[in-house]
Amino acid sequence: MKEQLSWKVGGQQGEGIESTGEIFSMALNRLGYFLYGYRHFSSRIKGGHTNNKIRVSTTQVRAIADDLDILVAFDQETIDVNYKELHSDGVIIADAKFKPVKPEDTDASLYIVPFTELATELGTSLMKNMVAVGATCAVLNLDPIVFKEVVEEIFGRKGETVVEKNMEAIKQGFTAMKAELGDKVGSLQLKEADGNKRMFMIGNDAIALGALAGGVRLMAAYPITPASEIMEYLIKKLPMVGGTVIQTEDEIAAATMAIGANYGGIRSFTASAGPGLSLMMEAIGLSGMTEQPLVVVDTQRGGPSTGLPTKQEQSDLMAMIYGTHGEIPKIVLAPSTVQEAFYDTVEAFNLAEEYQCPVIILSDLQLSLGKQTVEPLDYSKVEIRRGKLAANESELEELEPKKYYKRFEVTEDGVSPRVIPGMKNGIHHVTGVEHDETGKPSESPVNRQAQMDKRMRKLENIKFQSPIHTHAPHEEADLLLVGFNSTRGVIEESMGRLEADGLKVNHAHIRLIHPFPSDELEPLMHSAKKVVVIENNATGQLANIIKMNVGFGNKIVKMTKYDGTPYLPNEIHSRCKELN
Repeated sequence: MKEQLSWKVGGQQGEGIESTGEIFSMALNRLGYFLYGYRHFSSRIKGGHTNNKIRVSTTQVRAIADDLDILVAFDQETIDVNYKELHSDGVIIADAKFKPVKPEDTDASLYIVPFTELATELGTSLMKNMVAVGATCAVLNLDPIVFKEVVEEIFGRKGETVVEKNMEAIKQGFTAMKAELGDKVGSLQLKEADGNKRMFMIGNDAIALGALAGGVRLMAAYPITPASEIMEYLIKKLPMVGGTVIQTEDEIAAATMAIGANYGGIRSFTASAGPGLSLMMEAIGLSGMTEQPLVVVDTQRGGPSTGLPTKQEQSDLMAMIYGTHGEIPKIVLAPSTVQEAFYDTVEAFNLAEEYQCPVIILSDLQLSLGKQTVEPLDYSKVEIRRGKLAANESELEELEPKKYYKRFEVTEDGVSPRVIPGMKNGIHHVTGVEHDETGKPSESPVNRQAQMDKRMRKLENIKFQSPIHTHAPHEEADLLLVGFNSTRGVIEESMGRLEADGLKVNHAHIRLIHPFPSDELEPLMHSAKKVVVIENNATGQLANIIKMNVGFGNKIVKMTKYDGTPYLPNEIHSRCKELN
């Protein structure tokens, strides 16, 4: 029996590939297995090759597998594109309809099952994906009944007849594949899982849930891949707590609307991807100058311009730190797991209000859309901190006649007192030009320097728990592997392989990109012979940021990948071995 396996389903976009993977993974998740999934999909609504690769394990996994055990193919292109991932004992399960042909240079076994024919006999060819799920059951020696709960959940609203037909499709796929396999039934059977209940979710859902738990009541956004699921989740959930989602005419309106709502005392945010963030830059500068809280989610994708809208990349780092004109305090967080995406989103709203500045939650497509097993979230860790916001008018001192509230008062910690508009004794100006302590426009050199110094002092006092996730078992290491966002899992797996090769390896994953946690990273870099910075972009942006903030340029080795696909463990393993 196997401790883990990798399963992939592929075909033309729009013919149920995503739902096939969803049904398969949901059922295995409920049996207690750990899963990690990644979808390759085209940037068009229908047509073009798409596939969903899912890793199933009895222990925690956070990376895509190097190879493939089972490939479910709805067309020949799926076989031609993906067969080289199959190991020699791998299995191809293909629909008889397209007359599948096995490539000559593979030892994997091809089994032909009439997905479409069986589904059509049951009433509709649309159920061919359920037949394919049943065929997979035979390879895994998995009782089709384990899918009953998931099928009822997905199709129950359509009536019992639809549920029964879908279950019958699974059973017929199981029977047909069993006949093909003969004595090889269960040839890739998994060891029994622990049966514990866990969530199975994408990073975007965790970000949306974190916003909800963090007290958000308004999201203003414009749809864009790969951020749209955040908006879709909250369209359903925010009205339950008296909130709402507004689809704006563009990203500029989304950012300024979020600033306005925060100014009015309502926790609000927006979410987008690289092209949308480019449009928001002036508004982010407005947030910094007016010292209004603003949380922005950037789900990175391939660029520039429209680029690769449905592919993995991590090339927005420099833009998120330095994209705005002029200089403002800014916080950039980079969660690396779905759990961190939830907790970091909650914390982003606290930091935005405590330091009265823009906070960017940096994600990437793999983290945003890749689905993974998540341990139950601890809601007791959620707290809401609003910083120097006057709770009621009794906290405000009586103003002298014709005087204004010092909303932008110069303070030692750089954070000025804040009021909700309309509060008695809280009247003040708000403007995007430089201003004095009451908000009135001022071009005085003395005032300019005082206000600039005050705003920038915020960066000296920012406190964020665990700015770097570290796994550093060695006082002195041959290699220090450094990354951010979704590369954490693949780095952790590669680290284990390198250790097995006899290398001493430490790992640092950056969770606070700006202000950069130099003091935490410096000793790890000092004690390593080489520092390998692993990222999905062409120029090594994180490596360059590390050089700027920490130094050790002579030790840093850039490992970059920018072809639109995530790293695999063997890629990092083999490239790191070449360094020694």
